Amino acid sequence: MNAWVVGGSGAVVNFAVFNVLLHGLDGQALVATVLASVIAVFTNYLGLRLLAHRDHVAGIGEGPTLFFAFRGIGVVMESGLFYVGYHGLGLHGPLGSNAVKAVSLVLASAFRFLVRRTWAVPHEALSRS
Repeated sequence: MNAWVVGGSGAVVNFAVFNVLLHGLDGQALVATVLASVIAVFTNYLGLRLLAHRDHVAGIGEGPTLFFAFRGIGVVMESGLFYVGYHGLGLHGPLGSNAVKAVSLVLASAFRFLVRRTWAVPHEALSRS
């Protein structure tokens, strides 16, 4: 349950930072989405380490190296999808940019979820037995 709360708060951080940066960076949307995603990854790592998985030795299920590697791939995916929607489809306004951000975040999150379920969880179960 705590992992879902941390993940949800990461999405809130991602959107909040994105919108603040989008307006503060004079519309440099790709920079705003990359920075927001990176900040959200670090807040998720801290949240998982301190709240959800504090009883694990590494702090999170798959360890910091895999966590940041898979989240890094997710940031690249999210940014690429955002670029296609924002620049390719021309969704530039506040509503359009947030819709593109939402779709890219959902797809990148689905990737991260599947990767964690495929590689991290089976290894956790084996190491506990």
